This record gives sequence, structure tokens and C-alpha cells, in this order.
Amino acid sequence: SIYVQEVENSKLREKVLHAEPLYIDLIRDLGARKGEREWNVGFGLTDNNKYDEYLALVEYEWAPMDRLGLEVELPFSLYYRNTADATAPKSKLNSLKIAGQYSFYVSQKNKTSMAIGYINEFELNELNNFGSESVFIGNVYNPFFVAAKRWGNNFHTLLYTGPAISQHFSTKSFHTSWQINSNFHYMIPKTRNFIGIELNKEVHQSDFDMTIRPQMRVEISESLLIGIVTGIPIKRENERFSTFLRLIYEPKHK
Repeated sequence: SIYVQEVENSKLREKVLHAEPLYIDLIRDLGARKGEREWNVGFGLTDNNKYDEYLALVEYEWAPMDRLGLEVELPFSLYYRNTADATAPKSKLNSLKIAGQYSFYVSQKNKTSMAIGYINEFELNELNNFGSESVFIGNVYNPFFVAAKRWGNNFHTLLYTGPAISQHFSTKSFHTSWQINSNFHYMIPKTRNFIGIELNKEVHQSDFDMTIRPQMRVEISESLLIGIVTGIPIKRENERFSTFLRLIYEPKHK
């Protein structure tokens, strides 16, 4: 593949091309090179039983050094009731997310990369409570591990897993769930376009939830891509179908 050669046949530090998930995205590429950066804007809609949730996010990713990626993200949620007597959460800026990811293993010979990372999510209060209550209502601590392998030039697999530990300041309680996200993609030869599926699984005590997310990514220009994701819940009590759109702007790496 021409695009594989562009990424890997370089005088820069070794890097392997991987197709990465669009819904639970990574903190920069695996094997990121110093100076790489990327803007993401996302829009989503989730159909719940009693209300609809509209999601928007803005995130910035950059690599201050080889193999280290950093990210800042602001996710927003807007809620609308499906019926007049239904109750729905209040719309708000959900949190401030900061994250880092380090690729500790990158092998072009084995077409494999592995990384560890950490996301800290500062959960925010509702806007109308600012001033009368604390701005931050909780913390989510999320260490994670990523392993990815390319099979030939076009088939890609990736595993993303780790615990999400939620701390609620008002009750001083902690809750832990495990995220296990597996991904399978096929990248169209000579392009950055791909089709694939993302399996987002969450385990909390004896409860198991999974959402299947078929997806595709299309290159609009050299610096702009668009990702389209559909969510199909399996064994979710309150959530129905969802859609998600991600715009990816990656300035040329100097």
C-alpha cells in the first residue's frame, strides 16, 4: 500500500500504520512522532427510552516527543425528553478530560504496537450550580493498555482495555467498571479510508453491556478526514440506537 509506505518508509523513528477506532479513539497514533498534532470535533445522537442525548466534543491531540501523545477534550451533552412526562438529565459541559499515552513497543517487522496510557476526567457540575456549589463533582481515573497488529497491508486488529474508577465527591464513594474494546478494520488499498467494527464492552460487577459500532472513515483532503459510526446496543436496558460523526483535522507534520 502506498499509504503504508508513506508512514513507515521514513527516516524518522520507527512507526507502524494501524487503523484506529473512531468512537473510543486513541491519544494520538500508536508510535506517535514528535510534532504530530490533530484536532477532532465530534457529534452524536443516542436514542434512550425516555429522552434523546445529543453529544458534542472538541479535542486536541499532540506529540511533544516521539511515542508520547497528549490530549485535552471537552465533551458536551444536550438532553431532550421523548414525552412530556419523562424526566431527563440537564444539559451541560460534562467534564474536562486530560490524557497521555506512551507507545513502549513499536515493531515494523511484526507490524505490532503496544502502549499504556492514562485518562483523568474531571466531572463538572451543572452550569446553573456554579457559584453555589463546587465546580467539580467527581473524578474518573482510567489507566489503559492498547495492543494493535496489522495483518498484511490492509487488515487491522486492536485491543483497548482498562478499569474506569469513578469517585463521587459528595458521597465519597468509588465505583469501578472494566472497559474491553476490540476492533477489526479493513483499510482500502492506496488510501486512508477504512471500514470496520468496534465492540465496546463494559463489565460492572455482574452486569455486562456491549455496543456494536460499525464504522467507516473517508479522506476528504490530505489533512481532513470524516468518520461515521453507528451504535447497536446489546443487552443495554435504557439505550437504543445511536450515531456518531467525527471530523479529524491533522495539519501537515513539519
